[in-house]
Amino acid sequence: MTARIETAPVPPEIPPGTAVRQKATRLTAIVSALLPPIAALLIAAVVGDLLILSFGQSPSDVFRLLIDGTWGNAYGLGQVLYKATTLICTGLAVALGLRAGLFNIGAEGQLAFGGFAAAVMGLWLPGATPAFLAIPLCVAAACAGGAAVGAVPGALKARFGASEVIVTIMMNFIVAAFLNWIVATRLNVAESLHTPEIHAGAVPRLADAFPVFHGSAANFTILIALGAAVLTGWYLFRTRAGYELRAVGLQPDAAEYGGVRVGAVWFRTLLLAGALAGLGGINYVLGYKQYYEEGFAAGSGFLGIAVALVGRNHPVGIVIAALLFATLSQGALAVNALVPKQMVDVLTAIVIIAVAATVPEIRRMLSARRVSET
Repeated sequence: MTARIETAPVPPEIPPGTAVRQKATRLTAIVSALLPPIAALLIAAVVGDLLILSFGQSPSDVFRLLIDGTWGNAYGLGQVLYKATTLICTGLAVALGLRAGLFNIGAEGQLAFGGFAAAVMGLWLPGATPAFLAIPLCVAAACAGGAAVGAVPGALKARFGASEVIVTIMMNFIVAAFLNWIVATRLNVAESLHTPEIHAGAVPRLADAFPVFHGSAANFTILIALGAAVLTGWYLFRTRAGYELRAVGLQPDAAEYGGVRVGAVWFRTLLLAGALAGLGGINYVLGYKQYYEEGFAAGSGFLGIAVALVGRNHPVGIVIAALLFATLSQGALAVNALVPKQMVDVLTAIVIIAVAATVPEIRRMLSARRVSET
């Protein structure tokens, strides 16, 4: 008998230059992601210099004062971290919707209702409830409250195709009016509209573990926000549901043809976006004041749109963008000795406008370059 010798299958030949083209594609993707925010910051810096000069001050002195008042001392850094915590959550809420092709403008209402739900849970729990049990319950209540608000536009979008832009922005007014009414008639304890102080679920401040942060509002909610950013990234890029979400955002008709239930993805996305925004409410309610107060979310939801845009809808970029805008917000108080603090608000607006203006232009430039190279 003749022995049969089996040979291993020959792998298909890889076309020459494939690895180089793949590296070039990845490099182009990185450049296209980084150029818009960098260009926006450069434009804002130039305009900021001109504004500072118009007030008769030195740009270097003003920017030095801004850095010294934020990252240059422990109190300022603590305030930056506190403000960035809420912006991370609202930025993630907006970015998740944008990834699915949805414009969630309702983060303000979702944030407020999440904070209110956390306060109600903290009031309902007995004061002797241990922190390891009370804090997760309050956090879950905040997520559930935000998700409940997000579920309304999600259901209307999935069932009737209603515009999520109109529904989410109207939900902000509805939630604000409802919370004002219920706090004023059922839970108000002072002339200002706020609930009684919670019995359980307070999040420790950073100063409790690091005395150098004494006096700042920074608390350990920052760790919860960073954990939410990690989980959001895992969900978007490591799960089937995240893949379906991104597919719907790129081309809903093609995704539906491939078997994706587009309506279910829309509903799930706005539900999760609401939960992320609601999570940000615990920063103020559990970590700072220990009660819900009317108006605590003012501006944070809409600024989350800017955070998502500057962060390019990526969790890592959103964390960096949140720190940037928090630095500008806290820095406005520091530079008020030299220039009006409203100047920093102008710079914030310029960053947002510059990002919106530079993204399409840079994409066209990169596309034209790729065409010329082929």
